[in-house]
Amino acid sequence: MNNFEKVDAFGQLPQARFGHTITYIAKGKAILFGGATGDTGKYSITGDTFSFDMQSKQWKRVEVQGTAPSPRAAHSAVCVDINQIVIYGGATGGGSLASDDLYLLDLRSNDDLGQWTVVPVVGTTPGRRYGHTLTFTKPFLIVFGGNTGQEPVNDCWCVNVEKSPITWVRLECKSEQPLARVYHSASICTNGSANGMVVAFGGRSNDQQALNDAWGLRRHRDGRWDWVKAPYKIDKEQPVGRYQHTTLFVYSMLVVIGGRTGNVGETLTIDVYDTEISEWSKFNSIQRFRHSSWLVDTNIFVYGGFELDSPNIPTDIISKINLNRLLLPSETLTNKLAQYQHAQRNVSPQSLSPQMAPISPDTQQASPLNNSLIQKKPGQTIQNTQKQQKPFAQNQADKSQFKFINQAVVAEETRDSKAPNRKPRVPQTAQENNIAHLFISTLLQPKTFINISENAKFLFQAQHILMLCDQAEAVLKEQPMVLRCKAPIKIFGDIHGQYSDLMRFFDLWGSPFVDGKDSDIEAFDYLFLGDFVDRGNHSLETICLLLALKVRFPESIHLIRGNHEDKWINNGFGFSEECAQRLGEDPNDEDSVFARVNRLFEWLPLAAIVEDKIICLHGGIGSQLNYVAEIENLQRPLEVIHEVTTPEQQLVVDILWSDPTDTDQDFGIQPNIIRDPAGTGNIVKFGPDRVINFLIKNNLSLIIRAHECVMDGFERFAGGQLLTVFSATDYCGRHKNAGAVLILKRNLEIVPKLIYPQNLNAHNWIEDEEALKKRPPTPPRWKNQGQRRSYD
Repeated sequence: MNNFEKVDAFGQLPQARFGHTITYIAKGKAILFGGATGDTGKYSITGDTFSFDMQSKQWKRVEVQGTAPSPRAAHSAVCVDINQIVIYGGATGGGSLASDDLYLLDLRSNDDLGQWTVVPVVGTTPGRRYGHTLTFTKPFLIVFGGNTGQEPVNDCWCVNVEKSPITWVRLECKSEQPLARVYHSASICTNGSANGMVVAFGGRSNDQQALNDAWGLRRHRDGRWDWVKAPYKIDKEQPVGRYQHTTLFVYSMLVVIGGRTGNVGETLTIDVYDTEISEWSKFNSIQRFRHSSWLVDTNIFVYGGFELDSPNIPTDIISKINLNRLLLPSETLTNKLAQYQHAQRNVSPQSLSPQMAPISPDTQQASPLNNSLIQKKPGQTIQNTQKQQKPFAQNQADKSQFKFINQAVVAEETRDSKAPNRKPRVPQTAQENNIAHLFISTLLQPKTFINISENAKFLFQAQHILMLCDQAEAVLKEQPMVLRCKAPIKIFGDIHGQYSDLMRFFDLWGSPFVDGKDSDIEAFDYLFLGDFVDRGNHSLETICLLLALKVRFPESIHLIRGNHEDKWINNGFGFSEECAQRLGEDPNDEDSVFARVNRLFEWLPLAAIVEDKIICLHGGIGSQLNYVAEIENLQRPLEVIHEVTTPEQQLVVDILWSDPTDTDQDFGIQPNIIRDPAGTGNIVKFGPDRVINFLIKNNLSLIIRAHECVMDGFERFAGGQLLTVFSATDYCGRHKNAGAVLILKRNLEIVPKLIYPQNLNAHNWIEDEEALKKRPPTPPRWKNQGQRRSYD
């Protein structure tokens, strides 16, 4: 049984090369950059860029714009965000080294067109070097080792891409440190006790020896970094020292591929280190060095470099290593691989967190470089190429699998779509049997209300709203606390009274009702994750339209409760004041619209489950939620009690108010200081371990939640097992964030679609600083925590 097979490739084939990088960018494509072509006696250094489509097996040259890196080899590359990679260092030939600039390649707009940018950094850099490693463990880019042109080194540098200005920092570790080395490897462990750790292996020492040691670099919660040497069992297999190899992690297993030793012509095995039991295993291997490799599902792909029987002429062959066959002799590793496959199917979508291993293997985490380094100008758009994308999917018929299409589609708006080219239709009557239709036909006019005035007159009277609430509440009472929904479905995050944003989404990405007729409601359900009111200027339009849609399409429009659907909250953050000013009412009157809408809020469901695999709620699982049945057992009408005295009250606060922790490395339950400044302990943060345990207990695959302003409109946590979506752009006029809607397709692909802030001068109900001190808009975490690109 052959563990290796040649992959036939087509298209614009790159020249055979060595010393290049290939980076898998999470949408079924691998990006090749640089390297040297020709034989070792007469070679040329290149700076070209190619993409390889994993589904069609097509190579295609990527046309690039901007400030591109100079041609180089023995550099390092790593994927840092959706279709973005970073390049650092390398050699340019003739004994010269590439600059110490950090380059970002942005491929989000088009697979065939890339934008190079030099990342602006301040202070001392790691300096010029080659044969080093570059890894990314969110939010840190880490450079280790390499050769400065004078000698191998063992220094380690990091840069926090979420902290401005971008600054390199040399890590001063107090622990024992690895020897100086060059042509080693480093990758990020993605599971088990070493989860999140940078693991470096092998390399060539100062005295030209091939090293066989492994070292883990970890960051402590107090900000300290240290190295720890990986333990080897003396009575078990030992790895062969090597350099110019690659490594990557599969679950908790470090796989070492190819390389060479100090002995000419020596063949090498694939060595696999199980970080859980500290044991090495050996398997037959293809013989390559100065190659690149990457992982897709349970297959390792190896490209380029030199083969052992022709060590002076590079190859252009792509070889596939089938891990299921390779590891078959080891029952222990086969079982671990099965666990990995189960996790890929049922918890962590492979396309959401790719595994990659170029010459400097990279990480599964994602980075907000586009926030810290590339500030998108208002109105700037990315061409919608999603329709041309062929998703790299496996077994789409299996409904237990879902995929995150790791390319956000950004709205391209024209002047026509922004112009108020229609006058609002004014309601003619308000009969009980057509009140919902009246609200929809009046308010659901995207091209009219995209630029709705802050002081626009509300087009309905109080009695209209009261009638609508009666009908909507009757529908809500007939539906369960946990809704059951089917794909395809559009999932919205917080709207916060930003009605123009809702109209833009409907205008650009489809609307349930258009020109008096049902529109894409016939193809899609709609799910809104709460926080319909407060902060923005048009909570009345927002909540009335959503309630009217719920009445007209009770089985297709789904509304769940957010923390602002609570009279104790929206009394102070905009909705109460809006009702008073625009309806001329006293919100304290029990017969007011404000009071009536809040009574309706107490009947809203708290969660929805899509296709029996994805749970959607507003905040999170907090400290108390363990089973979906606990939500189903809650009784309505439900008033939120903020001074918690019972487990049931805490459960409700957890669902509506809790957040994920700052990073995938912060576990357990932690205080939520921003939301709970008094330190009551009622509002908490939950770690990735809580996410995983909850999903396993409930046989679910993913949590989708809202509640936090995320700069790109959506954000991943727990290795992609939790998604945050936020739909209000430029939250509170302070954050300049994008808004997103998640499109869950019938085949369970998740596609984020974005809009960017349109009017950066918009005002909100909460303007004065004293009011903001009472409960400020929770700022994006990349500004506050410096830990992960998740926000509120």
